[in-house]
Amino acid sequence: MFSFEDSVLQSRLQADMHTVAEENSRIITGVSVEEAVALTQLLLQAKRIFVIGAGRTGLMMKAAAMRFMHLGLTVYVAGETTTPAITSGDVLIAASGSGTTSSIVKAAEKAHAAGAMVAAVSTVKQSPLAAFAQAVLVIPAAQKQDFHGTITQQYAGSLFEQSVLLVMDALFQSMWTLSGTPPEVMWKLHANIE
Repeated sequence: MFSFEDSVLQSRLQADMHTVAEENSRIITGVSVEEAVALTQLLLQAKRIFVIGAGRTGLMMKAAAMRFMHLGLTVYVAGETTTPAITSGDVLIAASGSGTTSSIVKAAEKAHAAGAMVAAVSTVKQSPLAAFAQAVLVIPAAQKQDFHGTITQQYAGSLFEQSVLLVMDALFQSMWTLSGTPPEVMWKLHANIE
């Protein structure tokens, strides 16, 4: 399908690795620490944590769920066969770059109706998703159809998706560091029948 000379590919890869790293650094620096604190406080108060996202964003949220589980928190991925009903005292972290992804907005609406708290992770402060949220964490990345490089040179929602993972890992890192939990203790919670 495609064919590239090694020297051309090497040059392109070096430039693009720099681009991806630089763009993520710029976006992460633009995330509000106050918004991140508000989301983290919701997680710390939660009886149980549920996460949801569509497509690649959903994969990033699954990665975040794994890390929060390593902290000993009770975490579920919405849509999985063993995920129970969300109820009062629970928190749903719903990630959607546009804040308009219909399945994510519907999940937030249902969680809100069930008495759960909702935290929205999006590129925008005001959206249908944010309307159901007690906390909104804005990641100032490009939306999927920003095709002309105004914020990113990467394709579609790549920068948002990458930044979701980095921000969730930063939340985890802060909670872990402040908890003082030894890594050996968390490792006992790591999957052992993979």
